[in-house]
Amino acid sequence: MERPDKINYYLDIAETVSKRSTCLRKHYGAIIVKNDVIVSTGYNGAPRGRKNCSDINYCMRDALGIPRGERYEMCRSVHAEANAIIAADRDKMLGSTLYMACKDPKTDAVVGDVCSCMMCKRLVLNAGIKEVIVREDATNYTVYTVADWIDNDDSLSGKFGY
Repeated sequence: MERPDKINYYLDIAETVSKRSTCLRKHYGAIIVKNDVIVSTGYNGAPRGRKNCSDINYCMRDALGIPRGERYEMCRSVHAEANAIIAADRDKMLGSTLYMACKDPKTDAVVGDVCSCMMCKRLVLNAGIKEVIVREDATNYTVYTVADWIDNDDSLSGKFGY
């Protein structure tokens, strides 16, 4: 048995958290880690008390043909990063790392080439998180330095989606 490196260890945990997702499109899991301690976890799903898309077997965005990365106000779910941030104390997030994994609920395959949406990027910035690490496949990942999101402000690009 091969011991995973520390980053893949945390990405494995984020992937496990994604199994709680109730979204019909994609299952995201996120964990916030500081000083080798897990501060918080989150997955994408409907707000507390509301029915999940998986419970009602309906996705408004699918019904309207909305592509990924667009029109999140039409989505029932709170994103994984947002749920992890909501559940954490800000002082514990300052200088932390957010690990994120995404899986396709239909195939259970890891979905690569994803990152936080514009809304979640704003939350990550305000939370004081220093980097976001996203799983690309079983062992590969991409590291995003959050400070770069200040200079490379995609909210000014006019581009939709991601």
